Amino acid sequence: MSTQPLLGGVELGGTKCVCILGTGPDDIREHTRIPTGDCDETLAQIRARFEAWRSVHGPMQAIGLASFGPLDLQPASSHYGEITSGAKPGWIGANILERLGAGWGIPVGFNTDVNAAALAEGRWGGARDLSDYAYITVGTGIGVGLVVAGRPVLGCTHTELGHVRLARYPGDRWPGACPYHGDCVEGLASGPAIAARMGQSASEIPSDNPVWELVAHALSQLLQTLFLATAPRRILMGGGVIEHRPELLAQTRHLLVRGMNGYLDLEDLTGGVDRYAVPAALGSLAGPAGALALAALAHGSGSWTC
Repeated sequence: MSTQPLLGGVELGGTKCVCILGTGPDDIREHTRIPTGDCDETLAQIRARFEAWRSVHGPMQAIGLASFGPLDLQPASSHYGEITSGAKPGWIGANILERLGAGWGIPVGFNTDVNAAALAEGRWGGARDLSDYAYITVGTGIGVGLVVAGRPVLGCTHTELGHVRLARYPGDRWPGACPYHGDCVEGLASGPAIAARMGQSASEIPSDNPVWELVAHALSQLLQTLFLATAPRRILMGGGVIEHRPELLAQTRHLLVRGMNGYLDLEDLTGGVDRYAVPAALGSLAGPAGALALAALAHGSGSWTC
């Protein structure tokens, strides 16, 4: 049995919430999914699940909350801990930190789901040797956890790189699926965007369908933006779309090199593009493990973290 502190975590997503209990990805005591429905009902179910686990496994030493956003992560703000906007009906204004973190009497880590997944990759996964890297999830949405000097980037808010605008693929006039921006990266390359364009789930579309060139075109521009803006030493890619279509990553790498057009020697600077843009080492566990990473960091600092 591990002597590490027992940690609780929850990854709140747009379609499901994953609750997890353990000390890390190699020692998971409990792991369950709760559909993301009505806000009050879903949060009550999550708290009840941890109460039940506590009666079996004993008290948690810290808890991590990794949530979809946008979130208010500024401790001095009167809205700290809240979901500030977004397309999930009934969740805007919900204070996740207060509703799930209060009352336990233990340190609480709180951040976006994608930042948490990035921290998990840095702690246990494919970025363990790095202090500067990025994690991209391509699934229900597209998000980027950008870590610089060992911490997720946070200015007036957290980054929202899934919503950057792009140079469109020549001849493509489809308006995109993002309710805010239409043809941003998320509006062109997320799972729902692909389904909206094609009329079927991304997992059902053959790998030789021309739509994947359009998706790779969008994703390669996101990678190029990251490389030029902060020069991460590695980019890890996860999420359901990437996991179900591993060949998409090869297409994206190819278009990244082509898009750079020799301006910088990508191969020399990164040690090779195949080793630079890589699958997330933790796979589908990156998100839930991210909640445990937030809890571990909170336990180490004695308070909220990141």
